[in-house]
Amino acid sequence: MFNNHLMADIIFIVGSPGHIQTIPAHKYVLATGSSVFYAMFYGGLAENKRDIEVPDVEPAAFLALLRYMYCDEVQLEADTVLATLYVAKKYIVPHLARACVNYLETSLTAKNACLLLSQSRLFEEPDLMQRCWEVIDAQAEMALRSDGFVDIDIHTLESVLSRETLNCKEIHIWDAALRWATAECIRQELEPSSANQRRLLGSALYLIRLPAMNLEEFANSAAQTGILTQQETIDVFLHFTASNKPQLCFPTKPRQGLKTQVCHRFQSCAYRSNQWRYRGRCDSIQFSVDKRIFVVGFGLYGSSSGAADYNVRIELKRLGCVLSENSTKFFSDGSSSTFHVYFENPIQIEPECFYTASVILDGGELSYFGQEGMSEITVGNVNFQFQCSSESTNGTGVQGGQIPELIFYGPPVDD
Repeated sequence: MFNNHLMADIIFIVGSPGHIQTIPAHKYVLATGSSVFYAMFYGGLAENKRDIEVPDVEPAAFLALLRYMYCDEVQLEADTVLATLYVAKKYIVPHLARACVNYLETSLTAKNACLLLSQSRLFEEPDLMQRCWEVIDAQAEMALRSDGFVDIDIHTLESVLSRETLNCKEIHIWDAALRWATAECIRQELEPSSANQRRLLGSALYLIRLPAMNLEEFANSAAQTGILTQQETIDVFLHFTASNKPQLCFPTKPRQGLKTQVCHRFQSCAYRSNQWRYRGRCDSIQFSVDKRIFVVGFGLYGSSSGAADYNVRIELKRLGCVLSENSTKFFSDGSSSTFHVYFENPIQIEPECFYTASVILDGGELSYFGQEGMSEITVGNVNFQFQCSSESTNGTGVQGGQIPELIFYGPPVDD
């Protein structure tokens, strides 16, 4: 009977002008699944109308609602899930709303986190908001550069700009705010002049920590845009250069960012004359976690036979697909201390999925290696599991070898 005129006693005219679709339905079915529909059809103020206009809902989202109510099926698509969440909230269908939120959480990335944050505030979904903040904090530069950032509302913009734990340079935050202001000018059919940008930013302008830039960054960006007043520009320059610094209307303290956490997978390290050697072979290990984290880089062992330089290539994969890689160098002083090598951007790691961490080293003939490895480790609030990787051709495994540390951002650890 879903979307069927047979025995239908109500017709919904759904969508905005130019995108209208008529959808047949049955009052009894809808009333048994939604208190809102019950009140509309059988309540004390019910109207006896056959046609009901629903201009604020997309037809595809309304059909998703009816499909769930008729067939107990949840069919969600990336381009309509927000509209479906809206209609589920509108007609108080909590199970469908929860399914929408779950879908959004699993598809959450730096590219859509800011826009989803704005929507989660609108829909009053605190759990989804928290997930969005986790992504925005850890992958702030990517999130601020996303296309969706310019579409957030002013209140969400203020929340982002005031965030203490944003993990990126202030110059990127300034650039993102200007992109938003330019887009807002276009939305309001205004010339994207510096005066209009300043007016639309309003008090949000003073949430940007201009003094946290370095002098060159400020001189080449904010100082030349015309958005700041002449006095504001002079005062910030004096803050950088004068011993007697003026009072500023911008916060002067740099953001704290996020604190990295480290998973140490070996209980000890050692070296022997006949190993550990590098001949362009791959050291690799697989891992999974029970909570979303963001891998920043790896800690690696260096030379066991004196100071040495290493060329290193690190890589992170999932299901054979390379998520990120980086080639760089590091200097080993000959101690057993680990040396941290970082990816360009933090990589989002989803729970209950195995990822492959790999490294290829070229340098000193002999190095330290880990031993007494652990297959399960808890760091803060995150549980790690390790297993051997078929890509490891240089001997690294769970019990011993390279890649002694995973460096990551994760859920905050209670003090």
